[in-house]
Amino acid sequence: MKIGIYRHFKWTIVEVIWVALDSETLEEVVVYNHPDAIKWKKENTMWVRSKKMFLETIERDWKTMPRFEYIWDKKYGEI
Repeated sequence: MKIGIYRHFKWTIVEVIWVALDSETLEEVVVYNHPDAIKWKKENTMWVRSKKMFLETIERDWKTMPRFEYIWDKKYGEI
């Protein structure tokens, strides 16, 4: 999984910071930042989600799409 900027299927942008391990289950989790305010939280809030769920594909409006789509690398520019 690449560290960088991803677009959520609802068009919000997030920055993946790291992939970490859950201390209880050892499951890989994605640590990411929401630069904009969402879900009644201030901007620049940190979130975690299981790597499996972060990378899964979902179906909305009869379309299959990734939950999060990698769009660019902050260090090297657009991919």
